[in-house]
Amino acid sequence: MALVRWNPWQEMNSLQRQMNSLFDDMLVPTTVVERNFTRVPAAELQETADALHLKLELPGIEAKDLDVQVTQNAISIKGERKSETKTEEKGVTRSEFHYGKFQRVIPLPTRIQNTNVTAEYKDGILNLTLPKAEEEKNKVVKVNLDQAAA
Repeated sequence: MALVRWNPWQEMNSLQRQMNSLFDDMLVPTTVVERNFTRVPAAELQETADALHLKLELPGIEAKDLDVQVTQNAISIKGERKSETKTEEKGVTRSEFHYGKFQRVIPLPTRIQNTNVTAEYKDGILNLTLPKAEEEKNKVVKVNLDQAAA
């Protein structure tokens, strides 16, 4: 029986290779399962004193293929990137584009006036301006101490 020197870093290297392989597979789709994986649009939310500004990245999607619904507490975005059929007589076509339906619900950190939302869609970027709801003024109630003591 031969003695083998144990290298504790070998297990770490093996784990790192497995993690790299996992992330490589996620970034570059190679199987049918990964091609059907639904991606949600990237979002950026900025809050100012009087409004929330939401920016969504939706490249390759036409405005008619989007459904944006706004409540006082959240925004729901549904859409579909339709596939384009391409044929080639010579060679093979490989596509890493993701097609299909997607849906994303974004909860808002504060209540908004959902009837006054404005939207602009240009070059695959959807900009929503969501004005904040007017907070009710604090009501002051006077407590009559004479009646409370009785």
